[in-house]
Order: sequence, then C-alpha cells, then structure tokens
Amino acid sequence: MQPVVMISGASRGIGAAIAHELHSAGWALSLGARSPITQPAGPAVLTRHYDALEPGSEVAWAQATLARFGRIDAVVHNAGIHSRKTLLEADDAEFDALFGVNVKAPLRLTRAIWPELAARRGKIVTIASLSGKRAKSPGSSFYALSKFAAVGLAHGLRQCGKESGVRSTAICPGFVATEMAAGASIPPEDLTQPSDVARIVRLVLELPATASISEIPVNWTVEDCY
Repeated sequence: MQPVVMISGASRGIGAAIAHELHSAGWALSLGARSPITQPAGPAVLTRHYDALEPGSEVAWAQATLARFGRIDAVVHNAGIHSRKTLLEADDAEFDALFGVNVKAPLRLTRAIWPELAARRGKIVTIASLSGKRAKSPGSSFYALSKFAAVGLAHGLRQCGKESGVRSTAICPGFVATEMAAGASIPPEDLTQPSDVARIVRLVLELPATASISEIPVNWTVEDCY
C-alpha cells in the first residue's frame, strides 16, 4: 500500500517541489494550501483547502485524508510566512500572525494526526530555516524568533515520539529560490533550489526510524557556521 504524506503550503515553492518529488517516488499525497493546487494530479493525490490561521481547518483536512486513503504515514510542515520587521517594530497582532502560522498551526496539525503517526512509526518534517539557528540582522530578528520556536517544536515532537517510533526532523534552509527570497538581491540560480530541499525531505521520510536525524542545515553559500 502506498505511504501517505500530508504537505502544507503545497501550492508553490518548496511545498510544490516536495509534492512533485514524493509523487514521483510513489507516495500518495494529501496537499493542503490556501491557494488552488492543480499539479500534481491523479488518483493518489488529494487537494484540500488549509489555512494555518483557521483553527479547525487542520482537523477537516486530516479527516478528509483518512477518508480518502485510510492512513497517514508522514506530514511535512511547510506552510509559513515571513517578516522583515525587527523585534522592536513588530506589534502584537503581527506576533500572533507569525507565530500562528509558523508555530501553532504545525503543532495543531500534528496533534490531529498523532494517533495515525504513532500507529505507523511515522515521520514529521518541519521546514524551518537557518533563521531558526541564528539571527543575522535586525530585520531578520522577528522572523528568527518564530523559526527558533519552529525548530524547538521539531525537537520537542522528536522527544514525544521516542517510544512510539515517530521521528521528527527540522530542515533549516538559508535562501531558497522562491518568492520569499525575492528581496535577497542574489541571482536565483545561485540559491538553493526548491527541488534540492525536496530531495532532502524525501531522504528523511524514507529512512528507517533507526536512522533518526534531528536537524539538517542547508545553505546556498558558506557561512562561519552554516
């Protein structure tokens, strides 16, 4: 039977690349996004509306996935939003929105499908960021705060799955050639490509539980640490 993976934020960028990579590898896909998804398509693909800022939409998506495929083997938390505000500039509403999408939503979705993951020694992949490892500038500090929390979430879920065999990994890319990196003033061809991140996700999902990877930092260039 095909393994089933749920991918949030699957309509474009890294999420779309992950969907295509896993579809080509024989996974059945349950794709959630606010925007319509047209590709990939087929009997092994379910597309559903999913809004990370709508509590309850993760439950409806999970239920639809189980009704269609009867199982959930993995989830890729890819949906996320960016901010270029500093910690001092961001107000409470912006804080709530950033943490709502980047932290609270993946936690709610994981809670909704945990019994399925635990029954199958499933996998959780969180697309975090190198901003979850260091804050490089005032303008990245607010975003970094949310991504530090996302990395912490991935580690916390890894501990929660210790006995059941559920494995959780944080993938932490630097700049990737997507719309989010449009203001980076770096030629897109020089950046990490969405397909590169997708290949890493596939590797993590297809490794056995006895090869547990907690974090994978990925960078388009060479920094002192990353």
